[in-house]
Amino acid sequence: MDKNNGQPKGFNNFSKFIVFYLLLAIFMVYMYQYFFQTQTTEIPYSQFKSLVEEDRVKSCTISEKYIHGVYIDKNGKKKQFVTVTVNDPDLVKDLEKHHVNFSGKVTNTWLTNLIFGWILPFGFLFFIWWLMTRKMRGTSGGLFGFGKSRFKVYLNEKPDVKFSDVAGAEEAKQEIQEIVEYLKDPQRYQRLGGRAPKGVLLVGAPGVGKTLFAKATAGEAGVPFISISGSEFIEMFVGVGASRVRDLFNEAKKLSPCIVFIDEIDAIGKSRAVNSLTSNDEREQTLNQLLAEMDGFDSSKGVIIMAATNRPEILDPALLRPGRFDRQIIVDKPDLKGREEIFKVHMKKIKLANDVDVKRLAQMTPGLVGADIANIVNEAALLAARENRDAVYMEHFEEAIERQIAGLKKKNKVISKKEKERVAYHESGHAICAYLLPGADPVHKISIVPRGLSALGYTQQLPTDERYLMTKEEMLDKVTTLLGGRAAEELVFGSISTGAQNDLSRATDIVRALVTQFGMDERIGLVVIEERGGGHFLTSEGILTKSDRVSEKTKQLVDEEVSRIMQECYSRAKSILEENRGKLDKLAGELLKKEVINEEELKSIMEGNYGD
Repeated sequence: MDKNNGQPKGFNNFSKFIVFYLLLAIFMVYMYQYFFQTQTTEIPYSQFKSLVEEDRVKSCTISEKYIHGVYIDKNGKKKQFVTVTVNDPDLVKDLEKHHVNFSGKVTNTWLTNLIFGWILPFGFLFFIWWLMTRKMRGTSGGLFGFGKSRFKVYLNEKPDVKFSDVAGAEEAKQEIQEIVEYLKDPQRYQRLGGRAPKGVLLVGAPGVGKTLFAKATAGEAGVPFISISGSEFIEMFVGVGASRVRDLFNEAKKLSPCIVFIDEIDAIGKSRAVNSLTSNDEREQTLNQLLAEMDGFDSSKGVIIMAATNRPEILDPALLRPGRFDRQIIVDKPDLKGREEIFKVHMKKIKLANDVDVKRLAQMTPGLVGADIANIVNEAALLAARENRDAVYMEHFEEAIERQIAGLKKKNKVISKKEKERVAYHESGHAICAYLLPGADPVHKISIVPRGLSALGYTQQLPTDERYLMTKEEMLDKVTTLLGGRAAEELVFGSISTGAQNDLSRATDIVRALVTQFGMDERIGLVVIEERGGGHFLTSEGILTKSDRVSEKTKQLVDEEVSRIMQECYSRAKSILEENRGKLDKLAGELLKKEVINEEELKSIMEGNYGD
């Protein structure tokens, strides 16, 4: 049985059923009264008296306000009539005189007035209010269910994800295997006086599989899995979040042993000391309640709290201390072997051709995470289906990777002949520098087909293996390769264009990091001037300058060194291309003809045997 907000799954469907048929019944009552009233003719009292005198009234019922009856019209047909009762002392005598069958009816209208004058109008207004506040209530379960937690509980149907479905995170698997063993056999650890960690925090970049990892843990342990997002605790009413935290932990105690998973815990776990002037009372109360519940939680009951975040640096230190989230597990981006395993996991569901090289695909996707790879495999299958192929071929995977990295191919984008020639020389400059410099990654493909929003061409480089360190020479080779496009334009056309904007940005970041972070510049020395923002577990993007401990003279010196190194690398790229001008022209010419050049063709051109 699944539960949602502490209520059976069919509860919402039952409520909708009741409301629908209640409205239908009211509608049918009104429709009956409407059609009934259309068959009754309303006549004035004087006409009623005339009909009695003419012996045309057959029967009538007299009540306090109305007289209902049957009369014969001029065509001899019976018709129902209704008229208003007036104070007429001679009415009974006239009816007896003309042999009219009449009777009296005592009406008590208080119930009718109550239903149609009060209950139905106010019930309708209440129903409108209920619909309007439904969005605000969300799925919190009932009219006064704001404090009910919005978690999803998997009971009989455990998550069908196993560790075999999670690839590329072997170290994290080993770390969490102890949690699984404890949930399977808690007595094994308790007899020696040990206890399981109260909380496990999964830390990793977006898309690495933190949520999938938590589901796999529950699937391996065979215990109920309670899932909720951190943002679902927060509501516009103060105190609701804290109430939902209490409700969550009460439900977890009832279902123990189980796993409680809070996704995106940074939504409620932000540090309270970041900015006290703009603090949120509701969020802080929710966090305080979570801290209190974790403090008073007995892990021997077999309940493990798991949480996931990609922003650990902003979490409150009180959450991370021992006794709360005792264990922090880093789910890192997969390496070459990990990406290969992830490809194999997602390829199980599709039909592959014999030319698919999984290892090659893993080499083509450095820095991508599991979600990216899953999207690539799916995109490749869609491309093959679009072409009505019998299987998914290597070319489909390569196209899917290019879509992921460079963007969608813009076949209808019209580029002038002059611009296309400039793009061809630009990309050829990148490729030749990358081919000749020992520290640059090998070139896999050169293309002048427009992709994405602004890319008119690109040079795809693939690292031969996983690298975790870079030397100064390798960094300078990489910068020289990035500046090779601009150098080729100036060398061939005598002018420069805006096409190198992205190259300049990336090159500047590398050189600035070389000078300010890695201590590789002789004039600056072995000091760190700028630090990348990040917490204890991850290094996030962006640079945070420590301006309070750097003098203006040092800042000026940093700018001078960055500019000097950039200029030296640019001159080096220009010199390389001048020495290989013939190969540059040959490569650019072939690009203009074919639009795409692979690594074998580049090698043939550089070795001088292309076309032999």
